[in-house]
Amino acid sequence: MNLEPPDSVDAVMQRLAEQQYMCDRRLATALFLSLKLQRPLFLEGEPGVGKTELAKALAATLGAKLLRVQCYEGLDIAQTAYEWNVARQMVEIRLAEAAHAIDHDRLVRSLYSREMLIERPLLQALTQSTSPVLLIDELDRADEPFDAFLLEVLAENQLTIPELGTIRASAPPITLITSNRTREIHDALKRRCLYHWVEFPSVERELQIVRLKAPGASERLGRQVVEFVQRMRTLDLFKSPGVAETIDWANALVALNAIRLDPASVHDTLGVLLKYQDDITRVQGGDVLKLLDELRERAILEPP
Repeated sequence: MNLEPPDSVDAVMQRLAEQQYMCDRRLATALFLSLKLQRPLFLEGEPGVGKTELAKALAATLGAKLLRVQCYEGLDIAQTAYEWNVARQMVEIRLAEAAHAIDHDRLVRSLYSREMLIERPLLQALTQSTSPVLLIDELDRADEPFDAFLLEVLAENQLTIPELGTIRASAPPITLITSNRTREIHDALKRRCLYHWVEFPSVERELQIVRLKAPGASERLGRQVVEFVQRMRTLDLFKSPGVAETIDWANALVALNAIRLDPASVHDTLGVLLKYQDDITRVQGGDVLKLLDELRERAILEPP
């Protein structure tokens, strides 16, 4: 059962916080306007800043069904919108042949009826009795022609099936689109959406997230973890650690019974934070000690 959407920006922040999603005011404003104006929300940002998690938290906040299209190269209509149930169509043809009296027009109508459709997430989003949350995740991984295919769904809340006609949503979906910006998304698609760039959180907000998601970490360890990761993001890395990696690292250190950061614990667990060997090699080459020294200078980390 769908719940009433939040009636203010503050309500958005509060209700997302109840789902353990800490949202800054700019993002909450973009989400509130998306709900109020019934416009898709296009979210860009580095991997790991919480774009996908926002859709999950929003669905939980609204008590809505979450429908997800995970994009990748080669994605097509059959995997995202619909396909015809070929096996069932073949059965219909064989039954008609067995009857020895084929009404071709009637057979064609039955072969391409709604009952023969297999609905994928995009079509499912248009056929729900109450508004679902539709997440089109990592659109930049899909091929460019897929952007054009989405225009009808985003602009008109409808989908045209050549053999059947146009299916319109009675309860328009709440649509969130995410991109890690590995390619530019077509302007025509962006114009149909509200836009927001999701940044890495501030120190205090990320610390709030760690408190929620890694409750076993002490206040001291949690702050050291967050400050270290925040400084690491200023390095010239191929892939900076996201918030998800911060949470994983805090939980990993707790599992190792660490009570504070030290060179050994950082070196031993870099694979939790960094996912590319070149980044790990660079950080192990001296950046770890440099970052720990910076934390000591700021009195965040105790002297050895």
